[in-house]
Amino acid sequence: MNNSFVMKSIKFIAIALLIITVSSCTKWLDVNKNPANPQQTEAQELLPPIQYQMANNLALDYRYLFKYLQYWGSPSADNLWEMHGYEGSSDNAGSIWRMTYLNLGPNLEDMIKNAIGQQKWTYTGIGYAIKAWAYQITTDYHGPIILSGAFDKDRLSFDYQDQPDVYDSVRTWCFTSLGYLDRTSKADSTLLLSSTGDQIYKGNRAKWKKFVYGLLALQYSHLRNKAAFTTSFADSVTKYVDLSFASSVEDATVNFLGTNSDNSNPFGPSQALLSSTSTTNILTGRVAQPIVSLLTGGVRGTPTANPKTSLDPRLSRMIAFSPDSIYRGVNPTYGDPNTVAAKKIVHVLGSVAAIYPGRYLFADKARFPIMSYAQLQFAKAEALFAQGKTTEAYAAYIKGIDGHMDFVNQYGLALGTLTSPPITTAQITAYKTSSEVAQAPASLKLSDIMSQKYIAQWGWAGLEQWCDLRKYHYDTAVFKNFFFYPPDKINASNKGKLAYRVRPRYNSEYVWNKPTLAIWGALNSDYHTYEMWFSQP
Repeated sequence: MNNSFVMKSIKFIAIALLIITVSSCTKWLDVNKNPANPQQTEAQELLPPIQYQMANNLALDYRYLFKYLQYWGSPSADNLWEMHGYEGSSDNAGSIWRMTYLNLGPNLEDMIKNAIGQQKWTYTGIGYAIKAWAYQITTDYHGPIILSGAFDKDRLSFDYQDQPDVYDSVRTWCFTSLGYLDRTSKADSTLLLSSTGDQIYKGNRAKWKKFVYGLLALQYSHLRNKAAFTTSFADSVTKYVDLSFASSVEDATVNFLGTNSDNSNPFGPSQALLSSTSTTNILTGRVAQPIVSLLTGGVRGTPTANPKTSLDPRLSRMIAFSPDSIYRGVNPTYGDPNTVAAKKIVHVLGSVAAIYPGRYLFADKARFPIMSYAQLQFAKAEALFAQGKTTEAYAAYIKGIDGHMDFVNQYGLALGTLTSPPITTAQITAYKTSSEVAQAPASLKLSDIMSQKYIAQWGWAGLEQWCDLRKYHYDTAVFKNFFFYPPDKINASNKGKLAYRVRPRYNSEYVWNKPTLAIWGALNSDYHTYEMWFSQP
């Protein structure tokens, strides 16, 4: 954890400590009436650090989760995360838990309360939207979580509730958010538009409503294995996708100035979360082989051997090649087999050598994506395909491909020292008319949709990609080019199974809340392999 992150966390927590009651000191109470020492923190003061923590904590945990997803790997053999293990007695991969209950937590509740009290309905609606999002990703990451009583200061231990209850609460908060976003708000647009205001949509209520609709669509898309999916839930996916983003211009992203480490994308070079030059560092983030294969002919065919170029124009924009101009990826659990420098597999930041310059989403000024038009279109295509509506599914599938081409053209290009020209219309047409793309509804396959969604979500949408992998139980017929794990490449603690959840945060739960963990079997060494409710029939 770097010093800039520590300082920002301290500053953020300090906001929540502004209310101090000292009953024996009348002078302090008098001073506390001064605006310089406020008794409550205003909603507009809480929103920017809350939004920073959304991106920051995702990035911190994605360093580990991306190994489960085979987005990236270590240059040396990894017998832990890449083998679907976990780190006991460690808070590694516990940042999303901390975000929901500490970094956001009481601060988000205070923001909502303050906004309601001052009739700042835009802030209230944004607050409930973020709350719904936080609990959704936390339950999809951990399974059973603390739903009620999390901020009861009189409690020393906390109860967990399972995913059906959390999913219900998320939907309730979504509709509460939509209700507030529909209300006429006080004149708070100036605050929301400022550089210290809303870092996602600058207070645009229409776009926030689309974000909420997108969250509902993704939640329903997780329920693919439920009996009611084809008769009900799939319709909800389609309904809410259609109410959500109209194009990639409306994607939900956290903005960063990128002038120094304090205001940079947490996945950019300046934050140094990914830029270790150690060949043994577990977090070195070398590009993994699945994305290379998918971008070089592996969606519907056989990936090109030793590719130097590709008909898919996204290849050269998303990842870099080795010094000998060949695109290579790490084979999960095996590391980089190349000993010759010219063949070394590149870092996602854009270079084998230090200092990593920043590339694609991994640049200081790059916006940090939270939700995208492209991923929603692929979710819609998947839902319609499950219902046998192949014509409609095909239309959404093509929109998803087009949407991700736009995504690549908007994110990260020209923001690092490695720049790429925008993808042209001619390049997009050439790719879409190639054998890598289904040319008609009748030839569309589930693997076409999910492979393109994997490409669209690579490098950022970790939780959504993991939901996809788990609901199809890591089926390599659905996820082409995903590494098949032989028994000797699964961590010993797993008892032969792949990971389906991340254990709750060590320092808050395994130290202080063990009786609750025992109820759920979370003290067992293979707890992280227990299948989630959402992925079960």
